[in-house]
Amino acid sequence: MSARFQELDWRQTPLGELTLRQRRDPSSGREIHEIKLNDEFLMSSMFTVAEIELARLALAELPRKPLDVVVGGLGLGYTAHTVLEHPDVGSLLVVDALNEVIEWHQQGLIPAGKALAADDRCRLVHGDFFAMLRSGQGFDPTTPGRRFDAIIVDIDHSPRHLLHPGNADFYLPEGLRRLAELLQPGGVFALWSNDPPDDEFAATLSAVFTEVRAEIVSFPNPLQDNDSANTVYLAKLDPS
Repeated sequence: MSARFQELDWRQTPLGELTLRQRRDPSSGREIHEIKLNDEFLMSSMFTVAEIELARLALAELPRKPLDVVVGGLGLGYTAHTVLEHPDVGSLLVVDALNEVIEWHQQGLIPAGKALAADDRCRLVHGDFFAMLRSGQGFDPTTPGRRFDAIIVDIDHSPRHLLHPGNADFYLPEGLRRLAELLQPGGVFALWSNDPPDDEFAATLSAVFTEVRAEIVSFPNPLQDNDSANTVYLAKLDPS
């Protein structure tokens, strides 16, 4: 490995080879953390704007009260950390299928992990988000069927580009209805996507939720010397 990179951990998982590495960006001098699955980058701390906005946009839709939130997909923890920065959040469950990623946070190998571990409102749950939804038991192993004010998901690359083909049913009306059943009235579902807004998926959301919109989040991309963009889908239930 190049001296510019330090491999912090490597694990063999059912999904393939999972690597956590750290490097220093030569242009800014910033310390960058990256998670790779096989040869594919899952997360980089060089690009976090959309992950942060995913949480901010979702919680901005909700009234001020003690909010109960689920984040599907832990990654480098930026979405979860942003949720906990909101003063009205009362509890947060973060669900991730890779126990190795949870362990990296708990061990402090990932910077955000220290803040997540220190916050009594936050609980990291090892589980397959999609399988837990299909089970009908929900995301809180201690309280089956528990409902939440917001469910925020950043797992697949987009509704069309999946990490695993078995996730596809989540993006269909039946899967979205299962998710809606775990939201409080007026609750919000927020989804990160690496692709531009997809009108067909937005229409599918509209068959389940009363308010749907897609927000484009732009951010500088120094690797390409231009701006990149992600999409955040926001879907809200009727409050009555």
